[in-house]
Amino acid sequence: MNAPSILSLDNSVSVQHKLLMQLDGINVHIRDILVSVIEGTELSEPDAVTLFSATGADLDGLIATADYLRQQTVGNQASFVITRNINFTNVCYMGCKFCGFAKRKEEATAELLSFEDVADRAEEAWARGATEVCIQGGLHPDIEGSHYREILKAIKTRVPAMHIHAFSPFEIWFGALKSKMSIAEFIQDLIDHGLGSMPGTAAEILDVEIRQQLTRDKLTTEQWIEIITTAHQLGLPTTATIMYGHIDSPEHWASHIGKIRTIQKQTGGFTEFVPLGFIHYESPLYMNIPNVRPGPTVDENIRMHAVSRLMLHGWVDNIQASWVKLGPEYAQQMLQAGANDLGGTLMNESISRAAGGKNEQEIVPEDMIRMISGAGRDPVRRNTLYGVVETFARQPTEIASREGFQLIATTNASVRVAS
Repeated sequence: MNAPSILSLDNSVSVQHKLLMQLDGINVHIRDILVSVIEGTELSEPDAVTLFSATGADLDGLIATADYLRQQTVGNQASFVITRNINFTNVCYMGCKFCGFAKRKEEATAELLSFEDVADRAEEAWARGATEVCIQGGLHPDIEGSHYREILKAIKTRVPAMHIHAFSPFEIWFGALKSKMSIAEFIQDLIDHGLGSMPGTAAEILDVEIRQQLTRDKLTTEQWIEIITTAHQLGLPTTATIMYGHIDSPEHWASHIGKIRTIQKQTGGFTEFVPLGFIHYESPLYMNIPNVRPGPTVDENIRMHAVSRLMLHGWVDNIQASWVKLGPEYAQQMLQAGANDLGGTLMNESISRAAGGKNEQEIVPEDMIRMISGAGRDPVRRNTLYGVVETFARQPTEIASREGFQLIATTNASVRVAS
């Protein structure tokens, strides 16, 4: 490995000096926390809770520190992946109170895609430049445990080189139960049939009290951790997520991120951390239960991405801003608050939409490049595991700052530009 040049060292020292000068003007306690992280001290959960309350100049200092650590960790590149979401069934009886996606199998809008349909969608995605398909679904009571294996086989038969990022820990638990296999046996069977990585969804908040209120039938915190760590031990990488802004608080957020950090220290299997704000519009949790918040505030979203960068520094390099949850313009801002990835272009994302999400289902790669350029970052197209597939020149300011994005709305039959 080549030693850094004197010029780059001088620039790094200069940037840090400017940051420390900025921090001189903020609350002393928050300044001390931020400076200790810059100097290499691990951010504790109590200190993270303190940072989750930062406002005004204190929040500016938190943002600047997160941006500095992002630069030190991953440089100036920001990335995206061309992917397709395939929600193969919306039938589920688990009764998660926040979910507006699940249907009973007798409902007119219930759906269970055939293996052929799933393979067709994967092949269409490959033809449009996708390197990944992300596959998740409800826990349909009629499917066998082998259903998950057959999905993998159908895709790999049709598109052998496609990376399959699939099946939440909840689906893994369900499939293993249906198959009468251990978690490890079930995951290994999926790996053997082409599973390349797993989404770390179904986490919500890894807190016993909060999870009991969200759903009594879903995975416990301990089960989620067991499934994720088992996947990592078998060599299967996963993402990590948090869903926040409902009945939770900063103490829960800090504890959740702390658990992610602990797992990463043990396994090294997380590729990224993805904050997902609660979408309340058509969620049963919001409509039917008193005192549920309508998702995170603007400042809470900023703090979540920034604190995640600080708390996971040295362990999880990639912090993703979900444009589906935030909206494109807002997600772009997160690239200046600790995030370095905008996730996928996506095709047919339906879970957020079912909860009333107001953003479209797909954004084209050209707009990803423009969003990244507008944030002052160098655009990179990556694969699922953060290998660089293609680099792009940063677009000129007059192009990158142009308002509006060419959002795409997709149906089974057609693709059209949304107005």
